[in-house]
Amino acid sequence: MATPELRQLRYFLVLAEELSFTRAAARLMIAQQSLSQQITALERALGAKLFDRDSRGTTLTDIGALFVPEARAVTDRAEQAVAVVEQALRGEVGTLRLAFLTTVANHLLPPVVRAARQHLPDLHLATESTSIATLVQGVLDGRFDVAFTRTPLVPGLESRRLTTEPVCAVLPEGHPLAGRDELTLADLADEPWVMTPRSSWEPWHRAYEDQFREAGFVPTVVQEEAGVQSLLGLVAAGLGVTRLACSAASLRRTGVVFVPLTGAYAYTEMVWLAGNTAPVLHRFLDVVTELAATTDLTSTG
Repeated sequence: MATPELRQLRYFLVLAEELSFTRAAARLMIAQQSLSQQITALERALGAKLFDRDSRGTTLTDIGALFVPEARAVTDRAEQAVAVVEQALRGEVGTLRLAFLTTVANHLLPPVVRAARQHLPDLHLATESTSIATLVQGVLDGRFDVAFTRTPLVPGLESRRLTTEPVCAVLPEGHPLAGRDELTLADLADEPWVMTPRSSWEPWHRAYEDQFREAGFVPTVVQEEAGVQSLLGLVAAGLGVTRLACSAASLRRTGVVFVPLTGAYAYTEMVWLAGNTAPVLHRFLDVVTELAATTDLTSTG
């Protein structure tokens, strides 16, 4: 038994509805002879008679009536398959793996996922919160499609800036400078510092060194911790001071004071592998870019 063509199934269904070769041919905008030839070819392929034709008109045979829902299921499924391809070409369907730097996940992940669900309901998102080194390597080796992180980064990535926010000095409660409205980095030259280890992300520490050099001092680092929560805990315990994006204040409400640093800013970037032209990626990038233009993404959730 030969496999029917989709065109033949569509012709069959229209004829089954109209029960008239004249009306069906007009609806399909083909010649009546062509319709008759295609129906005959379909019956030959199936090895079964689907219509009775006589002087009184055209009627479905019992087999033809049974074939109607089956043929409709096939044509409906074909239309669904085409619709999925069209959605994919528009970037509306698929899967994206997102990575969020741990320190930005708290305020970025909720609005980003909400916006994607609103504008791209058929897009599946897998999310992960991770360290900067794992995040960058994951984008470079294809484990993550999009990442949300702080600058500076490394070559091989494309990016869009989403947020610019002030950097704060983080001081223990009761510190002599805690009541100031603003500080300079040089104001903290004689303070003990707690910082992330250089191994956590070399580009960050090169930038820090440049900034400390411009401020005229090399910080006395008394302890290193990789996580922001740990740094905040050490500051609250009175071991030293540190500097963080001011949005990190949402991570700890007691024991520390955030004071803006003059002229210091932190930038959040949306990054992806250079050369990735997947429609679903770029549709998602546009949705998040629009979100960033209309929403304060430095506030919690």
